[in-house]
Amino acid sequence: MSFIWDTLIDCQKQIINEFDKRGKEIQEPGMAQFNQPDNGWINRVWETKDCRRCHIDVVDARESKALWMMHVCIFPNLDNNGPIYGFDVIAGKNKMTGAFHDFSKSSGGEAHPLIDWFKEAVEEFVPSKKRELPQWALNIFSGSMIAAGNVRTDEEAKAIVQLALDNLVVYFDSICDYNNTASEEETIKAQNYYCHNQQQNPHTPKVMKSLGLNEADVELFCTDALFPKIKTATSVQ
Repeated sequence: MSFIWDTLIDCQKQIINEFDKRGKEIQEPGMAQFNQPDNGWINRVWETKDCRRCHIDVVDARESKALWMMHVCIFPNLDNNGPIYGFDVIAGKNKMTGAFHDFSKSSGGEAHPLIDWFKEAVEEFVPSKKRELPQWALNIFSGSMIAAGNVRTDEEAKAIVQLALDNLVVYFDSICDYNNTASEEETIKAQNYYCHNQQQNPHTPKVMKSLGLNEADVELFCTDALFPKIKTATSVQ
């Protein structure tokens, strides 16, 4: 038995339920090859009336590697200047080695009202160990981001998960307020900047390969499916 794994798997179910409630699941081109439930690898994408992409990625390697990881990322529509929702966690049986949660700036910038709200929502949570962030992460994450490491207690693990779930509901309830607040060009530039920096993270492909996933699949997934840039003449290359 593992309280941390049980808590995270329940979190995964609640996130999928919320995605189902808010929008419809879509078959994103090329994603099917990375949705391999029989191999413990899940990739599913939804869209809502206010968000163009709601993605959940889970690698369940509890039996083979004693590790479990989840990535959740939501991009608002291109006419919406709201922030990008993110929640990432990797956990062994007895601890979360890393847990990251943020409302990250898009075309609305760091001073967006939802980022201000996020700051207040998480300000009372103080991780027992804060993870230092590399430059690519500092480029895109808010100053209020939760970046916790070595989470060993049930209480801290539960607190992180509950914040991510509660904030997901508020995000979906509030993001519609910012429709028609940005030009597509501005939002494409901002969201592609976010994706570009996320693609600089060397740990994601390294960890996924260590969990036993096919090396070629992982390389293609990390460039084309995990944080896909919007391909236009004006997008960041």
